[in-house]
Formats: sequence, structure tokens, C-alpha cells
Amino acid sequence: VQLQASGGGSVQPGGSLRLSCAATGVTADNYAIGWFRQAPGKEREGVSCINSRDGSTFYADSVRGRFTISRDEATNAVYLQMNSLKPEDTAVYYCNLRELDGSGNYWGQGTQVTVSS
Repeated sequence: VQLQASGGGSVQPGGSLRLSCAATGVTADNYAIGWFRQAPGKEREGVSCINSRDGSTFYADSVRGRFTISRDEATNAVYLQMNSLKPEDTAVYYCNLRELDGSGNYWGQGTQVTVSS
């Protein structure tokens, strides 16, 4: 499995960004795919993910209502629409795919999101 993330950048507070993650080589049919982030000096934290089977979603409390995750089933791509961005959203965002039978956990390269005035 390979994950290619894109879409990071710099925005002012209140702005929006859309992250994309293209997943290739996926053979599992039951997995969670989504995003983690890591800010300087902090641990990596889960932001949002979506289940490949039933489309159920998870959002961290800090982003719920502002971020929306979506998935293209045909291409296994996943998107994170980030609205009303705050300076505390500044971090490196990582795409992650976790096979729910425990057989694999994959990471993409990070993409930097900076929210600053």
C-alpha cells in the first residue's frame, strides 16, 4: 500500500484547505483511512478517519463541525475539507490506512498545514 498526500499550505485563520490522499495497492476491503497530525513538540494525534465498509466516520473533538472527511470508493482516495481553520490546527498532516484485521498499518508522507495571520 502506498499513500500520497497533497494539499497542505498556509492560510489565515478562518480560511480553508483541502487535503487529498491517493491510496494505491489496496487489497483489503475492511480498513479505516484518514488523517493524523503532529504539531511541533506534541504527539501525533488522530484527526479523522472513514471506514471503507460502512462509511462511518470519526472526528477528533477539536475538529468536529469544521472538518469533513470523504472518500472516493472507485479510486480509494480520501479527502479532508478543513474549514474555519485555527492557528492550533497548524501541524504536519499524515494520511494513514489501517487494515481492521490488524494485518497492516500504512503511512503517507506528511503535508504541512500552517494557519497564521
